[in-house]
Amino acid sequence: MINYIQNKKNGIRIIPFGGLGEIGKNMMAIEVDKEIFIIDCGIGFPGQQVTDIDFYIPDFSYLVENVERIKAILVTHGHEDHIGAIPYLIKNMGLPIYASSLTNGLIRVKLKEHGLAAETELNDIEPGVPIKIGNVEIEFFRVCHSIPDAMGISIKTPLGKIIHTGDFKIDHTPVDGKPTNFQAMSTVAGEGVLLLCSDSTYSENEGYTPSEFIIEEAFNKVIGEAKGRIIVATFASLISRMQQVIDIAARYDRKVTIAGKSMINNVKMAKKMGYLNIPDDMLIPLDEATKIKDRRIVILATGAQGEPSSALTRIANSDHKHLKIKKGDTIIVSASPIPGNEKAISKTIDNLFRQGADVFYNKNSQVHVHGHASREELKLMISLFKPKYFMPIHGEYRHLVAHARLARRMGVDKDNAFVIEDGDVLFLTNESGEVVGNIGTELVSVKGNKISSH
Repeated sequence: MINYIQNKKNGIRIIPFGGLGEIGKNMMAIEVDKEIFIIDCGIGFPGQQVTDIDFYIPDFSYLVENVERIKAILVTHGHEDHIGAIPYLIKNMGLPIYASSLTNGLIRVKLKEHGLAAETELNDIEPGVPIKIGNVEIEFFRVCHSIPDAMGISIKTPLGKIIHTGDFKIDHTPVDGKPTNFQAMSTVAGEGVLLLCSDSTYSENEGYTPSEFIIEEAFNKVIGEAKGRIIVATFASLISRMQQVIDIAARYDRKVTIAGKSMINNVKMAKKMGYLNIPDDMLIPLDEATKIKDRRIVILATGAQGEPSSALTRIANSDHKHLKIKKGDTIIVSASPIPGNEKAISKTIDNLFRQGADVFYNKNSQVHVHGHASREELKLMISLFKPKYFMPIHGEYRHLVAHARLARRMGVDKDNAFVIEDGDVLFLTNESGEVVGNIGTELVSVKGNKISSH
């Protein structure tokens, strides 16, 4: 494997390990002089056609060969496609992690599952407070996404600032009450931006992404009119969405229970840290929930992506230990399909309908809004940071192309907007940027305890 630091000196190298040309598995390395900084380390979902693996992780081979140069893992937020592969990376590396308090809480839950919590250094950051790591200055800034404590990251290098937006959208009425802070981002941009790496997931969508707040009206209507049990399926790390469900359940005098190990662990952690407000007598164990009246219960469940081992999928397939669908049950699937998962979700919804449930999902009700910026918000971010170089991240190839074209229309020089994919090495100086090669990443899958390269 080529070590590109030997070929090109006095510049910065950007190497994506996942998330460029695909949805999920987000991970990037930024090399400044001889120091490497990793941003995010997530998993990728296999999709319906692949049934013999649990998920994909990035290929860490290049990092293993250069481990002595890695200074830190910087994490933007706590979703699986940004933190899920961290235990596999740090198992033999002992790298320090820097993230917001909630994100570190979610990472800690994962580390405990792998027996790595005690030996891993987790550092809670404060947005707007610069920290020195190695020879560079790092500053996190708050962004809005579908999870609290989501951050963008600024890395101050000798050539200028590198800005990584993380996943974001512009939200003036977020569930956690912390709207997009334009003043903080303007301050970060004040000294000039060398490179902007910006979320491209919804770069094809015109207009603006709706606020998380609008879901509350749909939830209130569905939960308020339901006569029987309610099952709400969402991501295990979607803390804001869970809070909305809990608040509305309390309004209608319903208890809440949880189905799904990962969600149980995350709720316990978020409640303990103060990110989830739920009265002690409102949250009950799943086995107790089966003993109270159907009209008094809301079940929060994993499985919004049709994952084979998740709670909702097992319920839909009639093989869950505690829960069987009854006629009159109301199911809310609060998620949009990740590309590749459409058939799995459709099959789950079909099975729920067949058994007599009433199912609300993104096609027939506004029970979900996505957490990514649409085109007008992407324009705003480019205008705010005014980068010399631009690199779209987090998206399939067409999303990256659409975002790069948008950046050029917003004034970025056509030769300074780079569409690259996993493994490519982008080399930047003050004078120019170019792709100088590819580190050669393989497809790496996880099934149980087995890790395989393809």
